[in-house]
Amino acid sequence: MKQQGAHPEDTEGTPDASSRPDTVKQPGGAHRDVAHIDEVEGDEPLLPARVHRPSDLMRLVGGVLAVVVLLAIAAFAHGTTSGLEQDINKGTGQAPDLLIKIAGLASSIAILLVPVAFAIERLIKRDGLRIADGVLAAVLAHGVTLATDLWVARAAPDSIQDALTQPSPGDIHALTDPVHGYLAPVIAYMTAVGMSRRPRWRAVLWVVLLLDAFSMLVTGYTTPFSIILTVLIGWTVAYGTLYAVGSPNVRPTGRTLMAGLRTVGFRPVTASREEAADAAEGGDRGRRYFVTLEDGPPLDVTVVDREQQAQGFFYRAWRNLALRGFATRRSLQSLRQALEQEALLAYAAIAAGANAPKLIATSELGPDAVMLVYEHTGGRTLDSLDDEEITDELLRDTWHQVMALQSRRIAHRRLVGDAILVDRSGTVILTDLRGGEIAAGDLLLRMDVSQLLVTLGLRVGAERAVASALSVLGPDAVADCLPMLQPIALSRSTRATLRRLARERAEREREAVLEASRHSRPARAHDADVSRPVVLEKADKKAVRAEQRAEKRAIDEALDEAREEDLLSQIRQEVLRIRPQAPVEPARLERVRPRTLISLIAGAIGAYFLLTQLTHIEFGPLISNAEWGWVAAAVLFSALSYVAAAMALLGFVPERVPFPRTVAAQVAGSFVKIVAPAAVGGVALNTRFLQRAGVRPGLAVASVGASQLFGLGCHILMLLAFGYLTGTEKTPSLSPSRTVIGGLLTVAVLVLVVTSVPFLRKFVVTRVRSLFAGVVPRMLDVLQRPQKLVTGIGGMLLLTACFVMCLDASIRAFGDESTSVSIASVAVVFLAGNALGSAAPTPGGVGAVEATLTVGLIAVGLPKEVAAPAVLLFRLLTLWLPVLPGWLAFNHLTRKAAL
Repeated sequence: MKQQGAHPEDTEGTPDASSRPDTVKQPGGAHRDVAHIDEVEGDEPLLPARVHRPSDLMRLVGGVLAVVVLLAIAAFAHGTTSGLEQDINKGTGQAPDLLIKIAGLASSIAILLVPVAFAIERLIKRDGLRIADGVLAAVLAHGVTLATDLWVARAAPDSIQDALTQPSPGDIHALTDPVHGYLAPVIAYMTAVGMSRRPRWRAVLWVVLLLDAFSMLVTGYTTPFSIILTVLIGWTVAYGTLYAVGSPNVRPTGRTLMAGLRTVGFRPVTASREEAADAAEGGDRGRRYFVTLEDGPPLDVTVVDREQQAQGFFYRAWRNLALRGFATRRSLQSLRQALEQEALLAYAAIAAGANAPKLIATSELGPDAVMLVYEHTGGRTLDSLDDEEITDELLRDTWHQVMALQSRRIAHRRLVGDAILVDRSGTVILTDLRGGEIAAGDLLLRMDVSQLLVTLGLRVGAERAVASALSVLGPDAVADCLPMLQPIALSRSTRATLRRLARERAEREREAVLEASRHSRPARAHDADVSRPVVLEKADKKAVRAEQRAEKRAIDEALDEAREEDLLSQIRQEVLRIRPQAPVEPARLERVRPRTLISLIAGAIGAYFLLTQLTHIEFGPLISNAEWGWVAAAVLFSALSYVAAAMALLGFVPERVPFPRTVAAQVAGSFVKIVAPAAVGGVALNTRFLQRAGVRPGLAVASVGASQLFGLGCHILMLLAFGYLTGTEKTPSLSPSRTVIGGLLTVAVLVLVVTSVPFLRKFVVTRVRSLFAGVVPRMLDVLQRPQKLVTGIGGMLLLTACFVMCLDASIRAFGDESTSVSIASVAVVFLAGNALGSAAPTPGGVGAVEATLTVGLIAVGLPKEVAAPAVLLFRLLTLWLPVLPGWLAFNHLTRKAAL
């Protein structure tokens, strides 16, 4: 049949199924009607005219970074740039005048003729889309050069201006252009039209650029940095344009495939596109076709083009960054490299004695695609087989094929279900060898074993999968793979399947706990009788506690019965039954762990914000005028706040959690809040800490949510109380009533906006419900333990008092009796600043808290000369100085598996 929405070239001239001649013979006959040649079924539907290449985006990012680095060098290495310009001017000044004139004339003519000549050549070949892309890139590059010239002339630092300009030879009062307005558009045009990918035109391009740069340097109309910046701008704008509008799609069509098969000696009749079984595995496996011939058996053809190969580029790039070199291959190969690798692996697999598709021909399909022709294998994949069809014989045959590959040090690298083919006779064939590796190391071979164990275990269970591997490979080889049995070593699709199964297990455990809780909780008459006073006698309290303990035991028993081991643990247990001394510690495959990367980014962000805060402060007068006794008091109150924070958290956790370790977790929170908003970082860290301490995830979230809810209530009540006290002191510059009213109005407006927009309403409700789902039951549990409740509320009050006293001590460290303000005013200022800091999206509320505290202190009558250094000292003690102890505490708790 004819493919719907196929490329026009594929269907042009192809008759409809109802008009096919009746005289057409079956494949293998001597005659074939011409109307049926080049018939392609299942070809690419509605191929896009343009595609967005990841390589263009990477070049765009690289160009922007190069421009930034160049400007940074020009700004901070003024002496180096000046010396470089003098050396170049001295060397070029010795060039003969005749050579200079010839180079200038040739370059000025060629810089215009070369783009025009290339445009004519493209138009003759009907490639006008590339010319349009080049013109658009040239226009954009011209606009960027004008903006850069304007910025350098009016707003750039003097060092950058000196590096990019110099006095014009024609007018000593004028400066040369920082960016050449005609050269950058030409570079952008020639890059966008693809001239650099054609060797002859590329050579002409470089000669013209070098001649033009030489002539401008010698005549004194530019600087070396100006030329480099011009080239970078043109190059960056070109790739930015290509990525934004897309590049013309050069993917080969079905007719191109048929023509390519004829060039290697085949006479194709029809070709049918086969859908990929799994497109999430990196996306570069190529498009597969089933081709029938006039004479001979059918073929399996794989077509790989640049666009198909580039799919999954960012995933592979991240794997290359995160994993060690032996664990992954190059993120993006050339087509020639991909062709040679797949051909080599196909021949090597067959030479090793493994059943693999036989490669019989290869060919290029133009400059942007390659074709690999295999003998047709037929059969079904392991994923498509029914469970009863996967026999022990089939499992052992699969392991025999893998053992054949490993005997010749060949790693398959992708032993998933759709790469294992079973033909009609039951023979196992290993396909999809393109991602494999020749002369593989032991780690890659062991990763193949662990991957296949998981693949088979997902279908037949851990016991049968391990038993089949032991019967073929032996106990030692299977035991050696245990360190590789970790999610990071498995394929992408396998990890996704394991995550899905983990979610299903967690849901079953949750349902079991809820069911046990419903059956074990007796009906209590006093719970339903709301009119009865909640006054329990001593015996009643003991009975309630006994019922709670019984309910907890029932829940724990139900959880133990419902708990299921994950597949990786089951495989380890099966192997350890045979080899109890087998190593089970996971091997270190990651080069960069996500947590390490986050720590490095956090440190960089923290250092940046700290430097920006301290840049404009004169520390000499600040230190000499400080009252060190009050500074010490501020340090003491800041340290005491971590103890108060631990009390505020543990007061809402009925379970036993070590108090010293909780204090250390609060210290670690001072590091975490540097990389996340204060309200978000603290909640995440405390929740994780409680889970590691043995509190179940739902209860940990509920405890932190209850703590946050009580803290919000205390914060509002204290703000109102201290605001009232401030108003009674008749401080006209800060009206607490206006502050409270303004805050309430702001909250009301935000609530109205969120409730009126369906998307925002659903977003907020989902997250709030997940955060506070168990808060009310958790609060009821805490209310039954007055000691815990007193600890929690007392910790919150003490925490606020510590911060208020720390701010007050900071004020007294730089002020005197005439500049002092009341504790109530300081409390109002702190509470307002803390609320704004929690709402601000910046890490630790940086910027918002400093501005609010400074303005608030000035508003209550504190001089600016005292308010600014006092706020700086307060933020140093409560935000910046604890970063190093927080980082140490964070790493210590991480090593102790407490975070």
